[in-house]
Amino acid sequence: MTSTVSDDGSLLRPVAASAGRGPLLARGGQLVYPARRLGELLHGRPPGITGHQWSSASREGFDHVVCAAATGRPLFAVEVGPPTSPGSAEQRVERMKNAVCAAVGLAVLRIASTTLHAAGHGRRIVEYVIDARGYAEVMRPDPEHTDPGETTPVVFRDIVGRLPDGRTGHVNDLGALARMAAVEAYVSRRLVDPIVRGLHVSWADGPAEGWSWVEVSPGRCLVERVKVWEHRFSCGVEPRRFAEDLAAVAVGERLRGLDGGEPELVAREQLDRDIRRLRERRDEMRGGFGFDHLCAD
Repeated sequence: MTSTVSDDGSLLRPVAASAGRGPLLARGGQLVYPARRLGELLHGRPPGITGHQWSSASREGFDHVVCAAATGRPLFAVEVGPPTSPGSAEQRVERMKNAVCAAVGLAVLRIASTTLHAAGHGRRIVEYVIDARGYAEVMRPDPEHTDPGETTPVVFRDIVGRLPDGRTGHVNDLGALARMAAVEAYVSRRLVDPIVRGLHVSWADGPAEGWSWVEVSPGRCLVERVKVWEHRFSCGVEPRRFAEDLAAVAVGERLRGLDGGEPELVAREQLDRDIRRLRERRDEMRGGFGFDHLCAD
């Protein structure tokens, strides 16, 4: 298939509503569409992409596609789902998909989690990212009008306001509801510790990664890990903090099932060993490892 281009030279095809496939929501001058195949977003096979790459990648989809409301042009695509295993067929297809997206400049946000999924969490994540990106754009300093004495604006994640339980806290912490659920579970004696703890790192040649955990029974923890890839994209908040907050969301999701049976838990000693092993890889991280206080020697 030969590729065609739009009037402005882009290979990206404007997304249009079709029967039963209209936008899920409009937000911030953008329209959010549900699942679309990569092939639906492009005019054809991009230059530099082999027929095999195109055949494999074009059938693959995204959970959500965010488009400019005025033009329908895709701005970025979002995936939320389980991580792929190294060397697997799924990982090979993922690489071909990444190559096609890179060839046309399509921005992609990928979130890998064993607990979070697009059906239950995708819409909230997309709304959050649109809001965070909009806030970051508005608060971006003008390089031509900088004042050395001007205070640095509060980042989106650190805005303080009233939480759903009436307390004051970070209203843009995605994990806030999970933290409240942990306190409620502790009060009802379903947890031995009410605090949802966590850490985050950024791999120099890879994703941001966030961990979150809560102690369910003495020495036994419910642990979640989430990875975030930003391909040609910024989600509007620091990606490693975003990853940790998403891990807290995953913890909250699993706290809902505490009454339904024994959850899969990790021994505290094993978690401590995992954190120490993570610390040993600090040279592979951007910004190092800022959680030495969690390492029980």
